[in-house]
Amino acid sequence: MSMQGSGLMPQQQAYDTREAGASRFQRWQVMGAVVLVAFLTILARVGISGAKVEMAHDLGIGDLAFGMVFGAFALGYAAFMIPAGAMADRWGPRKSLTLSVFLWSLFTLCTGLVVGVTVLIVVRLLFGLAEAGVFPQATRALHNWTLPGERGVALGLLNMGSRLGAALGLTLTPLCVAWVGWRASFAGLGVVGVLWSGIWFVWFRDLPGPKPAAVPTGTTRAEGEVEQSKRNSPIPWRAFLHSRNFYLILYQYFACNFTFFLCFSWLLPFLRAHYAISAGQAGLYASVPLYCGVVATWSGGWAVDRIYKTGRWRLSRALPAFLGFGLAIATLLAAPFMPSAGYFVACFALTTVGVDFTLGSSWTVCCDVGGTCSGMLSAAMNTLGAMGSLASSLLFPLLVGRSGRVGTYFCLAALLNIIAVVCWKYIEPERGLGPEETPGASDVVNQREDAAASG
Repeated sequence: MSMQGSGLMPQQQAYDTREAGASRFQRWQVMGAVVLVAFLTILARVGISGAKVEMAHDLGIGDLAFGMVFGAFALGYAAFMIPAGAMADRWGPRKSLTLSVFLWSLFTLCTGLVVGVTVLIVVRLLFGLAEAGVFPQATRALHNWTLPGERGVALGLLNMGSRLGAALGLTLTPLCVAWVGWRASFAGLGVVGVLWSGIWFVWFRDLPGPKPAAVPTGTTRAEGEVEQSKRNSPIPWRAFLHSRNFYLILYQYFACNFTFFLCFSWLLPFLRAHYAISAGQAGLYASVPLYCGVVATWSGGWAVDRIYKTGRWRLSRALPAFLGFGLAIATLLAAPFMPSAGYFVACFALTTVGVDFTLGSSWTVCCDVGGTCSGMLSAAMNTLGAMGSLASSLLFPLLVGRSGRVGTYFCLAALLNIIAVVCWKYIEPERGLGPEETPGASDVVNQREDAAASG
């Protein structure tokens, strides 16, 4: 039976961490570092929302102009995502992630120094450009340092850090602004980011092992030499564009972010207006889905790895995605009929659990299919996710305004999630970018070699 056709792994893994060049403790150190930077990155991103009222007052910025400030970040973030992913594959995650974090930290510091709306728009555009690379570059670092059977948890933790940063950022930023002011708050966060980038550059190495040229975790030494040589190879644009996996992976992430982004945009004002509750109550309710997402991102990654260790490669990626999108579909259809804010938030929190449960599958399959181009593939996926977020933020008020019912938006989101389920039926993690090149199949080669070595 063909491995590509079945999605089954021929042997259970028998990795030798001494051959891989990294101990379990060292791999967890790398995971911890990228979870921390994910937390700081999103904390910096949502900080401006928590400081919006004070900034608008001090700088004399109206809501329309502040909308341009938010839009400037989104534009920069989407525009530079794919080039930033290419940097991760070409330069390695050590240099590329150091540069990205240093630059977003610098522009966070600059945010605290602005004196007018024009300068603020430019700074937020540059901030978006700098932040675009963080998650693709962190994904490439985890691809290099983690075993295939633990990438689900690693990438789930990466996304957990981002959710926790968002939830705490929306809660803590207003308190910091009230305590030290918005200028000092941005300055302090920028300094923390600069410190992280310096430590990462000094401590981290692109590939595990005693030397910088050592072999990536989970590969043979011969494959490590191939990994090094591919850094100087042209980006396989043709393979990307001719891969069915490429389009399926991108679309399902569009649907995921379209659904989730309501947490970052219209959920809080919708709760205040639709259920006539106070700003304090709405803020408390709006944070609940984000905290639920913290649990879902980790548990989704755990499920990916748990199933993978049974020898079912394709099922390990597809089943958590099926379950997550299925839960999201059911709760999206039920949410508009909730009679109170509490019931609505409980229902939408389950929606968030559903779509966040799929993140481990999404980011892990980028490592499977992308291989040495996993930075590029995850960047392209995240770009479509950003487009989904933008579409959600624009269509929610448009659809609710025209129909007078919130159900129209939720039905559309449910339909997109149904199509995402269909996408996961046809995504093949064991198939690389083209029929002749299967980067993900290197894991299978390792299993065969390990099985032969063990005898």
